[in-house]
Amino acid sequence: MINLDIHEKQRQNSIVLAREKGIRIPTFEQMINPDKIDTSIKDELKNVGLWEVDPLNLFRISWKNQPQESGGGFGGVNYIELPSSLTGVKARIFGLAGKWFPTGAHKVGAAFGCLVPRLVTGQFDPTTMKAVWPSTGNYCRGGAYNSALLGCESIAILPEGMSRERFEWLEKIAGEVIATPGCESNVKEIYDKCHELRATRDDVMIFNQFDEFGNYLWHYHVTGRAIEEVLQSNLGAETRFAGLVSATGSGGTIACGDYLKQKFPNLKNVASEALQCPTLLLNGYGDHRIEGIGDKHVPWIHNVRNTDMVVAIDDNFPVNLLRLFNEPIGQDYLNELGVPDSTIEQLPLLGISGIANLIGAIKFARYYELTEKDSIFTIFTDSMQLYGSRVQEMEIEFGKYTKENAVRDYYQYLQGVTTDNMLELTYPEKRRIHNLKYFTWIEQQGSELDELNAQWYDFPQYWERIQGMVADIDMQIDSFNKEVGLE
Repeated sequence: MINLDIHEKQRQNSIVLAREKGIRIPTFEQMINPDKIDTSIKDELKNVGLWEVDPLNLFRISWKNQPQESGGGFGGVNYIELPSSLTGVKARIFGLAGKWFPTGAHKVGAAFGCLVPRLVTGQFDPTTMKAVWPSTGNYCRGGAYNSALLGCESIAILPEGMSRERFEWLEKIAGEVIATPGCESNVKEIYDKCHELRATRDDVMIFNQFDEFGNYLWHYHVTGRAIEEVLQSNLGAETRFAGLVSATGSGGTIACGDYLKQKFPNLKNVASEALQCPTLLLNGYGDHRIEGIGDKHVPWIHNVRNTDMVVAIDDNFPVNLLRLFNEPIGQDYLNELGVPDSTIEQLPLLGISGIANLIGAIKFARYYELTEKDSIFTIFTDSMQLYGSRVQEMEIEFGKYTKENAVRDYYQYLQGVTTDNMLELTYPEKRRIHNLKYFTWIEQQGSELDELNAQWYDFPQYWERIQGMVADIDMQIDSFNKEVGLE
């Protein structure tokens, strides 16, 4: 559960700091529906860049920002639909576009969900503590950014093998940046660094996305409702919502599937992961190149009982499609094949993990032989904006991109998607995956065994209690803002 106990002295420290820095904090309700944001704040945002370190950008933690770099207001949900001429399947595939969040990725919302409840209750004191953000990429960026907006010092932790763009940006925003050994799949090394910080420093608070239910709660309410809104405007009487496909990652994004399954009971929630590290599929391990999805363990906040299928994605597919989608020669070839110009222009909205989610959606569509009457939703968490260095590295290693490369990539890595490495989850298979939490969270991280059992046996009430906490959090945010006293 999310602790909402009040620590009044520290809370007052935060209120004074917020007053000095002109900080107003949005509620979950305002992130879901920006129409409820005060007109005065919307007017002020017209002079603020999307990535600017300005407290006003807390109000841009929403799927409904106007898709522009500066001065934008709010509109509909940012999403794209990819046509059959690209995907090769009949089913409609939609994806939320994370580029239009501050920092260019939706993880800024998950980080908000973890930090703000502790800030407004006084459990975290920005005048004496530093917020530590352990991550495989975008979450620590979102955490460092939110910390800067909220007047907090931050420490970002991420694997040394992540893209250069992430490190260059963090060095300007975070107070400290710690690079841990390994690549995307080396999560335990991040946890080890957190243990070291706890043991050696008394000025830190760890915000671990893998066990922080603020992450789960933000996606359940904000991402889940954004998808529902898109579906309401796109599903007709003769169509159905077949499935949500999401990398398991920290267990946050896939939490929107809990919300959606309550609205669409026949929905299948599909968890995707890297074939090179098939944790859910095979209790496996390894290294991979799909940046930002995390693995080698099952997140504490992942509601495994609501997961219906596991799909493993060979990382060669998204890595090679990154070039097809972004190299001019690749885009020209797609145009020759009849992919609409409007779609090609939007392909840079898909980063590596977004392309992996697309592959998962195609595999899902092929497995169940979905038709034009079926719709699939997935998440394009970030964009090409964070992976330019990866394309440069591939050009150095493999040479300039040619039409022959484009032909190969289109047929091998897009039209050649097959239904291998997929598993429909029976009750025992779900239990097997849930049991993997024991080794990480009970043995290594000291979580409570009774709570692990409650996640499974007290289903769905355990999860519903967490889902119902958002009203209390919004009440605390409103109270905090009122005492800060800014109009």
